[in-house]
Amino acid sequence: MGAAAALLGLAGTGYALYAHLSGNLHADGATQNELEKYEAERPPSGPPDAENILLIGSDTRGGGNGAYGTDNGTRRADTTLLLHLAADRRSATAVSIPRDLMVSVPACTGADGRRTPAGVTPFNAAFQTGGAACVIRTVEKLTGIRVGHHVIVDFVGFKRMVDAVGGVAMCLPRPLHDPQARIDLPAGRQTLHGEEALGFVRARKSLGNGSDTQRMERQQQFLDALVKKVQSNGVLLNPARLYPLLDAATSSLTTDKALASLTGLYELVRSTRAIPAGHVRFMTVPRTGYRYDANRDELAQPAADQLFHRLARDLPVPAAPASGGAHGPGDSGHTSSPNASDTTSSDEKTVSSPTPPTPSRPPIPATTTERGICE
Repeated sequence: MGAAAALLGLAGTGYALYAHLSGNLHADGATQNELEKYEAERPPSGPPDAENILLIGSDTRGGGNGAYGTDNGTRRADTTLLLHLAADRRSATAVSIPRDLMVSVPACTGADGRRTPAGVTPFNAAFQTGGAACVIRTVEKLTGIRVGHHVIVDFVGFKRMVDAVGGVAMCLPRPLHDPQARIDLPAGRQTLHGEEALGFVRARKSLGNGSDTQRMERQQQFLDALVKKVQSNGVLLNPARLYPLLDAATSSLTTDKALASLTGLYELVRSTRAIPAGHVRFMTVPRTGYRYDANRDELAQPAADQLFHRLARDLPVPAAPASGGAHGPGDSGHTSSPNASDTTSSDEKTVSSPTPPTPSRPPIPATTTERGICE
């Protein structure tokens, strides 16, 4: 009787936890409905089982984010990454899209029903113009890659997830002081928790040369370390740490309908657990100064199109070690990954020779989760 009661108690607790986590999830049905109107213009799906997920960091000041500025009803994409998961789940590539990249944004309809005409504008304006649907359509038009899923997280949600894993270890080569980002950190190895972590990835004007390039590098370095922390046994195999992370994630993220379920999230996470640390890479879309405004960027061709072409077809992307950063030089180590789509098209085949041929495509700087902290 006692054993039966205990089992019932565990079952009841498990159901309660499941119900709680399920209740946390926010499905973005409006974005899906809006995208369905433009199905004819969207790129075709890529190779089976490969996934392209758009990660959007919102700078909204509403919904508990008022401490970071006045809520004037606007929101922009503070950070945007296109995450490509190889079909065989043996590699992942996250590509940062600069906020100041000048892009062609299609005509979009905002939450207020107002329609904004198409035009060339900085990339981060797309989110304000028409929300996630406008960002997805802009990215698809820019890259030719179909976005299968999207995830939106705001400042508070980011802090909660960092705290849920017990903070993230970083190695800073020099002290960081930025009052606007609320960050004052000494040099050396340290663990960044919620508010400090947010300041680290947001800091821009008073660090380095104040460019968004350096800020994106810090964001990639932080996500690099965060992935390593989540992949460690200390989180995924420890229920006491895993549940707070799931609780924080499910209550902090807004996703498409397919991911807005524990089953959808579980299947996605489960499929990525076997990706080697050295095959999780972070890079920035190739870009150069905008010809009409030195404070803006534009795509650097043909490198950008070559990157998009390979991601769309689930082909390995040549990558070079990134320059030094917050935890030392990046180490791409692997310029390709042994994924199921590793076969090249007829125009990409090379003839074997004793001396490796010079790559026709220059590698793109990338960092990976393989390198240890402070190495």
